[in-house]
Amino acid sequence: MDTTSLNLNNASMAGLLSKTWWLLLLRGLAAVIFGLLTWFQPAITLLVLVIFFGAYTLVDGIFGLVAAFQGRRTHPDWWILLLWALVSIVVGILTFCLPGITAYALLCLIAAWAIIAGLFQIAAAIKLRKQVAGEVWMIVGGILSVLFGIALFVWPVSGAVAIAWLIGIYAFIFGIVNIIAAFRVRRLAH
Repeated sequence: MDTTSLNLNNASMAGLLSKTWWLLLLRGLAAVIFGLLTWFQPAITLLVLVIFFGAYTLVDGIFGLVAAFQGRRTHPDWWILLLWALVSIVVGILTFCLPGITAYALLCLIAAWAIIAGLFQIAAAIKLRKQVAGEVWMIVGGILSVLFGIALFVWPVSGAVAIAWLIGIYAFIFGIVNIIAAFRVRRLAH
């Protein structure tokens, strides 16, 4: 691939994200709200945590689908957002279909989702590195997501309250990082 086509691909991803910056903002706000809910209700049952997590990943996936389909005809990199959205939707559906899931299985499901979503976010940010000042915030969000997923696999948490706090911290930080990234990407449109 020559430099011209690489720059066109980067410009395409930047254009797609600049037009749908508000979806990144909404995703960030949803993550912050989800994180706060888990902090203020640490004694919630695992079933309620399953519902909150399932709802969050479905909303995240739906916003990603909207962004991907809005850019499918004009941006060659729309499929990255589509894959990211589909992973979130599948995890959300699995979460609702298996409400009796054990804490460890839920932990593994959340860990896998965090790693995959983080890797896709890092890939999108790398595509943007020459187009957006501050793409580092997307990379930071992706790295945090991957590290969170790895930490959940390496140090499984035994109680639902501890899981809620870990997820809340992750979601809050991830949400703030996405809100910052949304406003950075928004500048491309202006």
